[in-house]
Amino acid sequence: MFKIPAKDRIWEINEPQIMAILNATPDSFYEGSRILDPKIAIQKTGFFIAQGANIIDIGGQSTRPGATPMDAKNEINKVVPIIEAIHDTYPSILISIDTFNSKVAAAALKAGAHIVNDISCGKFDDNILTVVSNYNAGYIGMYLTGDINSMHTIAETEDLVQDIILFFEHKKKYLANKGINQWVIDPGFGFGKTIPNNFLLVKQLAKLTTINLPILLGVSRKSSIYKTLQTTANNALNGTTIVNTIGVLNGAQILRVHDVLEAKEVLTLMNYLK
Repeated sequence: MFKIPAKDRIWEINEPQIMAILNATPDSFYEGSRILDPKIAIQKTGFFIAQGANIIDIGGQSTRPGATPMDAKNEINKVVPIIEAIHDTYPSILISIDTFNSKVAAAALKAGAHIVNDISCGKFDDNILTVVSNYNAGYIGMYLTGDINSMHTIAETEDLVQDIILFFEHKKKYLANKGINQWVIDPGFGFGKTIPNNFLLVKQLAKLTTINLPILLGVSRKSSIYKTLQTTANNALNGTTIVNTIGVLNGAQILRVHDVLEAKEVLTLMNYLK
């Protein structure tokens, strides 16, 4: 069991959980996740909660290949009204802010978010770790090579999983010095990796359990899945479900998904079969 600080509460992870994606951006790679109106976001959140979501992840900055970085002011203007609306309507649901910008993280936490989901693990803006510590917020840090402009460039590696383990062992010590001891790791499926390496990562995910931090897996409708199946993101739900199932079998504690009902069915059936 893991207990993660989440601002005004404790985020307990006793069994696999579901993080539902809401993108407050018009250019997210999957059209079905785009929500710009707070009223629609409230409705969508209600559906997600009814289907079994444990966390709502809200992002205003697209990180798809070729996306243009957004300044903090615009990102704040996109995400804060949605966070406030969801927090006011569903005060018991955990909310995470998907950002690597410390100013956006601070504004989101002030508006009602509980968790910061940072794809750079503090690399793009080290002040984000200070914000997390000051708010005693939850934190998710992702394995990432390259910088903000080269995060999708394929990195050479002889042993990807070992590289990820070493990365997070170093980050554990670094974040502990910032006052962050319990947090969540994300191995970064789909970022700076070949398709074979993305699937190797899922196959060998159990090796990351030695880090002794909960693992988030975010494979939902990503290109490694739909390109392998020779289809599109819109038709990649079945492939996503298969990869999510293997991920949970190999130790993933959080599934970050666009499709909550199907992910919940995975967890329900796996728990029954167990």
